[in-house]
Amino acid sequence: MSRGGGKGQSLKDKLDGNELDLSLCDLNEVPVRELAALPKATVLDLSCNNLISLPSDFCSLMHLVKLDLSKNRLQQLPLDFGRLVNLQHLDLLNNRLVTLPVSFAQLKNLKWLDLKDNPLDPVLAKVAGDCLDEKQCKQAAVKVLQHMKAIQSEQDRQRQRKLQAEREMEKKREAEQRAKEAQERELRKREKAEEKERRRREYDAQKAAKQEVEKKTKKETMQTRKPTSSSRPPQPPRHKHSWSRSVLRILLFLLLCVLCVLATCKLTELQRQPLCVSVNTLYEDVVAALQNHKTLQNMLQQNSQH
Repeated sequence: MSRGGGKGQSLKDKLDGNELDLSLCDLNEVPVRELAALPKATVLDLSCNNLISLPSDFCSLMHLVKLDLSKNRLQQLPLDFGRLVNLQHLDLLNNRLVTLPVSFAQLKNLKWLDLKDNPLDPVLAKVAGDCLDEKQCKQAAVKVLQHMKAIQSEQDRQRQRKLQAEREMEKKREAEQRAKEAQERELRKREKAEEKERRRREYDAQKAAKQEVEKKTKKETMQTRKPTSSSRPPQPPRHKHSWSRSVLRILLFLLLCVLCVLATCKLTELQRQPLCVSVNTLYEDVVAALQNHKTLQNMLQQNSQH
């Protein structure tokens, strides 16, 4: 049954009403596709085979009402085993199961359960109890469902607590991130303000330095122009004064020479010499001319009055 084709035909041949007996077929895997094609087979017997696990798509056989998986080598059931919501009778005798999937709690129609001869977790084994008669097997179904529902509820609560903790942690991270971003914005704002203030101070300093340079340059220019304008005019007078002195000295020297010559010609024996005669004559002519000049006379009179 685990090989070859023609499975659909052979399975259909084994169908007796709503019962399909695949026990003692040396199956290593479940022919899920062929079983899904037989929705009338609500009772399925897979006991006494070599099944180690059930494929995940086995849980799509939601039409199953009674399932016998006893005397296989199943180590675990699919995680979504609870999808078999119509299952009422489940035989898992003599397998290698330790735990049941949490989704087992969703088998709300389960009325009969046998978990004997499995290496069950001690808590689960105690809850399941024995299944030696119809009553015990029905009690096992009820108790195991209650136990799995409690586990599911606890896991849901843990999951909710975990989600709540994650949400709170996320909110905390978001709050920290917002606070960090606000701090960074404030820091950038402060740095920007400081940068503006620094640039303003630099601008003011540059402006003040520029004004100082301009003021200094203007002052130096004015100082440079002032000596030039004040020194140049006096230079000609100083030059003129120096030249006048020289002329005056020359005139004084000449006058002195003339006086000496005149005195020599007047007071010495040289007065009879031709040169002295000429000098004396010239002197007398000049004196006579000066005396005749009214202006000079007035000047002489004023000088005499002083």
